[in-house]
Amino acid sequence: MAAPNIVQVATITAKTTALTPSGTSAVVLLPNASNSGKVLKINQILVSNTTASNVAGTVSYYTNGAVAQGSAPSSGTEFKIAPAIPIPTASTLIVLDKTMVLYLEENTSLTVTSGTGSALTYVVSYEELS
Repeated sequence: MAAPNIVQVATITAKTTALTPSGTSAVVLLPNASNSGKVLKINQILVSNTTASNVAGTVSYYTNGAVAQGSAPSSGTEFKIAPAIPIPTASTLIVLDKTMVLYLEENTSLTVTSGTGSALTYVVSYEELS
């Protein structure tokens, strides 16, 4: 099924999800499965560092192979939105806010990579359009 026409959308559901990756490999923060019949409108992406050291974080848009949150991306192409940005100790970076537009169509995902395991928390708020 193709993504719905967002002008004629029947349901808009506000959601937020978060993830603190335990490793340093890319993992899915927010997937939109194939045949979901939904478009996910990303409103905000935050990255918080609660450690005593600066830690680099990466947020990417991933085509193809949307899999469960916390899983490694399975296939497709990675497009870095925020590549290896150093997040200072005890601070939060706003990667994306409502002044920007990012939509996740079916079978795409947002992925994240941390320079140090369990050091960064990624939070995404979004609207599920169906």
